[in-house]
Amino acid sequence: MKTNKAKYDVNPDLAKERLKCNFNIEEVTYIIDGGKEKTLQRKKIEDIALNNGDSLDEVPDECLSIKERYENAVRKSCVYSNKVRHEMLEITGIENFASPVLRRTADAFFKDISPFMLHLGMFVPTLMGQSTPDQLAEWLPKALDMQIIGAYAQTELGHGTFIRGLETTATYDPAKEEFVLHSPTLTSYKWWAGGLGTTANHCVVVAQLYTKGECHGTHLFIVQIRDLETHIPLAGIKVGEIGPRMGFSSADNGFLGFNQFRIPRENMLMKHAKVEKDGTYVKSARHGKLTYGTMVFVRVTLVSEMSFNISKAATIAIRYSAVRRQSELRPNEPEPQILDYPTQQHKLFICIATAHAFQLTASWLWNTYEVVMADMKKGNVDALPELHALSSCLKAVSTSDALSHIEQCRFACGGHGYMLSSNLPFLYSFVAATRTYEGDYTVLLLQTARFLVKAWEQAEAGKGVTQTVSYLNRSANSKRVKWDNTHEGIIKSFQAIAAGKIAQCVKSIQDRIKSGMDYEGAWLMTTVQLVGAAEAHCRAVLIDTYWNEMKRITKTSSENVRKVLHQLAVLYLMYWALEKTGDLLKYSSVSKKDLDELQRRYEELLAELRPNAVGLVDSFDLRDEILHSSLGSYDGRVYERLMEEAQKSPLNAEPVNPSFHKYIKPLMLGKL
Repeated sequence: MKTNKAKYDVNPDLAKERLKCNFNIEEVTYIIDGGKEKTLQRKKIEDIALNNGDSLDEVPDECLSIKERYENAVRKSCVYSNKVRHEMLEITGIENFASPVLRRTADAFFKDISPFMLHLGMFVPTLMGQSTPDQLAEWLPKALDMQIIGAYAQTELGHGTFIRGLETTATYDPAKEEFVLHSPTLTSYKWWAGGLGTTANHCVVVAQLYTKGECHGTHLFIVQIRDLETHIPLAGIKVGEIGPRMGFSSADNGFLGFNQFRIPRENMLMKHAKVEKDGTYVKSARHGKLTYGTMVFVRVTLVSEMSFNISKAATIAIRYSAVRRQSELRPNEPEPQILDYPTQQHKLFICIATAHAFQLTASWLWNTYEVVMADMKKGNVDALPELHALSSCLKAVSTSDALSHIEQCRFACGGHGYMLSSNLPFLYSFVAATRTYEGDYTVLLLQTARFLVKAWEQAEAGKGVTQTVSYLNRSANSKRVKWDNTHEGIIKSFQAIAAGKIAQCVKSIQDRIKSGMDYEGAWLMTTVQLVGAAEAHCRAVLIDTYWNEMKRITKTSSENVRKVLHQLAVLYLMYWALEKTGDLLKYSSVSKKDLDELQRRYEELLAELRPNAVGLVDSFDLRDEILHSSLGSYDGRVYERLMEEAQKSPLNAEPVNPSFHKYIKPLMLGKL
């Protein structure tokens, strides 16, 4: 499906690949988008955002200085924000301000990241989730209309995922009906917040609430940090940019410190807890659980975000692999396309399957999230622990897998994948950050592990457990599962692996307690195993959800679409079964013969998918503006685009660089 006008004629090899495709690409695009109507809406929004060329740069971002990159990103952020406010939200509806479609089109404007990203990504959702009706009426229109630009300041120089350890204080002064914000130590300075360094004039601050001499834990406050007219930091505020990073170079991640800075009492976000005028603290009985909302929301959306980023990397690498020819299989024969090599297929086809797996799982998780949030509004928080465990492990595993697969795509493109113009290094550095922010990989899996240990104890006692751990009911009192070389059999084996690892963790904790350790010490000594158990549980959830959601959404699909999407799902199951052979041998009755058969079938499946590889990435329907890649454009004119990008380098602006006369020539003449 060609979505943007190519600059060159299509590369002949890529054109031939598209003729091989035996399924309806558009039909798969509709499935990925969630229906034909959503595809048409997306295309309409992309046309509004991109057809006039506002997203394009004459000089590539990577050729600019840090300051120039930031200033260019601010310029484009303002242009894009105007489009969103005045044209796109009319289509999506204002309630969908964080729509994936808007996120997708924003990628066309920024190879790296927008300084406004956290305004819509964290600041606005927090206002919506944690404000009273009066606070919403006061702040939300200003935020959506960009009258104020916000950041989300939670992480500190000395504390990240451990929220209870944050040091910033907000002490209530009843005499003036104000909170006094203070940073008592260097490590209490807020750190990392996107858009905080030089862009934002407001931020949501997470601080320890003190009133009447008592600490009530962390709460949220909306704080103006800069003058709206001059943008100068207000008295009592120390704010700035944290310096160069591995990625995010076009944004302004910032630091923030307070010196007895005062804000009105009404600036505490009081939907779930409040401080009365006299300093009396009042909270909802479910305050601790209800404040999970924004955090869980972001983690849920990140699973879909990872699908999007893998789909970009896969599109780039597979189109390039169809064009690139290398080596000589047989004497006097043309060099084959590198996509013909099974090793290349092994690197790349799993990326397509993973993008589908994550997208379907993300949709399922989003539906689960909406149900749980609706129940919470009615006072029922019973399902929150499972949602928290799910969003934690899926965020951790999806970001980790995405990082690994994007790097595989870069490796698959050889030396050209190392070029920034391929966009693969940008994708990698962007996703590398997601593995840590909004919950570090290890910490999140340990949070999931706490839920799993409790679930195991319930199952072992014969009590019912929630849906995603229902496999524990049949595994709590059994040993190795019988190997069944079917798709359902692989799923059951992964559930047995998860159950076996959880059981071993529980046994390890119990044995250590019997040896004299307290529970905390026993837990700490078992954490390596606990991380492994949580990851195994997540794998079981992923393959089960992907398989069942794939079957559900393809029930009415055409035969060839159903077949190719079925092949991708089977590939995903087989890939991970082969990756986890050690676990299968330990927790199932699988034999060497079974594994040999699985390997053979996996290699046959790669060959079956080969003719449809380009069609499958075309079905992601990613415009060239969004891909930002000299290797992955729709027309496949890789070498022309690489040379064109090379000519844009500032080092090619003059035939002789001044450094020759200043340094090199004196060195050559011995006069340096």
